[in-house]
Amino acid sequence: MTSPNVPSGTSATGLSSNMAGALAYLLGPITGILFLVIERQDRFVRFHAMQSIMVCFAWIVLSVVLSLFTAVPLVGWIISFLLGTVLGLVGVLLWLFLMWQAFQGKAWEVPVVGAFARQQIGGSV
Repeated sequence: MTSPNVPSGTSATGLSSNMAGALAYLLGPITGILFLVIERQDRFVRFHAMQSIMVCFAWIVLSVVLSLFTAVPLVGWIISFLLGTVLGLVGVLLWLFLMWQAFQGKAWEVPVVGAFARQQIGGSV
């Protein structure tokens, strides 16, 4: 889902809302938590910060589950390597896409995670 309005003004960080939203993804949960703590008013920035945190933690859980395949000799190693490569590539592309969407002023929701992030900040952006 995207927001039709490009956010205007500056956030509590002194950056424009779209720049702060994009930077919330830069270092995953680190910048997500930082922007979530600093920004108390701008719902656009808070949404992207919360989504950044949630996406990164979901990715960590997926990575841990995927690492369980390595317990199975040979076949598990091959599956783990192939799925890990795909997961890594998708992760980088998703990361870049989310930063670009935020920079463009759009509140694009990652399925499931985005709805939860929106709910955590108290509704619509």
